[in-house]
Amino acid sequence: RRCGIMPPFCVPMPLPFVSFGPAESSPAVSPALRLRAMGADDVPAVLAIQAACYGAQTVEPEAVIRRRLAVAPETAWVAEAATGVCAYLVGYRSSRGRLTPLHGDFEPQPAGDCLYLHDLAVAAAAAGVGAARALIERAWAHARALGLTHSALVSVQDSRAFWQKRGYAVVAELSPEQRRLLSTYPGPSDYMARALEA
Repeated sequence: RRCGIMPPFCVPMPLPFVSFGPAESSPAVSPALRLRAMGADDVPAVLAIQAACYGAQTVEPEAVIRRRLAVAPETAWVAEAATGVCAYLVGYRSSRGRLTPLHGDFEPQPAGDCLYLHDLAVAAAAAGVGAARALIERAWAHARALGLTHSALVSVQDSRAFWQKRGYAVVAELSPEQRRLLSTYPGPSDYMARALEA
């Protein structure tokens, strides 16, 4: 999906999409924040955060989210605070140059070299506690443990600068089919990638 930054408090990314609050760039990670694998019971909270972070055109249906979780549960995480789930990140193992269209199902590539981040979103109430940073670093660590050499995503909602600060760069060369898939995202969107150091 998308990885972007959505004002005022959500940042969606495509790595997907990434949505964060204005204070989300804080280097500190709250000790009260707990990261864990996403489960089926977390989907209602994920849907609520998504609805608050994205415009109506980019909100993805519950059935799609549940199918993605079923095919790639090992690359779906939530951040939990005292009040409950406050952020999430979902992705899957892919190959460089491949992306998921908006509302599309994940198609994991078992031999892929890339962790594709489809959706990162942080609730307004969790702005500034380091949830986005913690989730991204958890995803990178997982990818490195699998021997993956790259990570990629689709930036939306003016989130390109957010991802550039985290080492991602726009990939200009895409096949016609992948460009067609990229065009399913409304507004400015970029396919971005970065190398993952060992």
